[in-house]
Amino acid sequence: MIYVIISLAIIVAVLLIANIRIVPQSYAIVIERLGAYCTTWQVGLHVKMPFIDRVANKMSLKERVLDFPPQPVITKDNVTMMIDTVVYFQITDPKLYTYGVEKPINALENLSATTLRNIIGDLELDQTLTSRDVINTKMRSILDEATDPWGIKVNRVEVKNIIPPEAIKEAMEKQMRAERERREAILIAEGQKQSAILVAEGKKQSMILEAEAQKEAAIQKAQGEAEAIREVQEAKAQGLKMIKEAGCDEAVIKLRGLEAFEKAADGQATKIIIPSDLQNIAGIITSAAELAKK
Repeated sequence: MIYVIISLAIIVAVLLIANIRIVPQSYAIVIERLGAYCTTWQVGLHVKMPFIDRVANKMSLKERVLDFPPQPVITKDNVTMMIDTVVYFQITDPKLYTYGVEKPINALENLSATTLRNIIGDLELDQTLTSRDVINTKMRSILDEATDPWGIKVNRVEVKNIIPPEAIKEAMEKQMRAERERREAILIAEGQKQSAILVAEGKKQSMILEAEAQKEAAIQKAQGEAEAIREVQEAKAQGLKMIKEAGCDEAVIKLRGLEAFEKAADGQATKIIIPSDLQNIAGIITSAAELAKK
């Protein structure tokens, strides 16, 4: 009898230990009782009833990332390309995640593929290549709304790669090359234009400066000649004034005339015209002598 009691106690202890569960952080366990949903275990220590309760599903509540393989899609202008997406989601309701849909990850993948095809089908090639943010926003909104009954919260959707056909790639590369060549030609033309403008401006400034220099030189030359003439005239006037003040106007004039005649006689001239009043030379000399005495 004692052995039976001990055996029963051991069996009960083993059953209790076998049915103790510790749920770690960020995890949840769905429990069924007699085949029906019973409860959801959160973080902590839990004990289920043997042979009656069973673990239906154990899942992580952390945010998860699904990287789907590239999907063939067709744009509005009938261009087939390969696009792969990355979906960031989180389980918010373990019960709905367990009973809402069969194989939730596969369902999410198929839903993502069909949604992507629908969105890309309304866009042309150029819009598809330049509207990633629009595609991401639309996909996240549609997937989040569609997965609410599954207990899934879609946080983000990112278009990872867009792979157009090789023919489209070659055409795009040619277009880009032509665009770069066009920009290069424009830049070269602009440079040549600016260079020509600068050269013309330089020539213009040079001619202006040269004309101003010639003008200034002419002005300076004219002022110099005028100053010289004025100095000469002032010197002559001063000489005449001194002669007049000395009181020997007529005598000096005649003496100067004699000196001029002397210089003419010493020159290379073959003919010399003698003034009619040469006979008054003696008088001129006498006047000069008297002037010297004074």
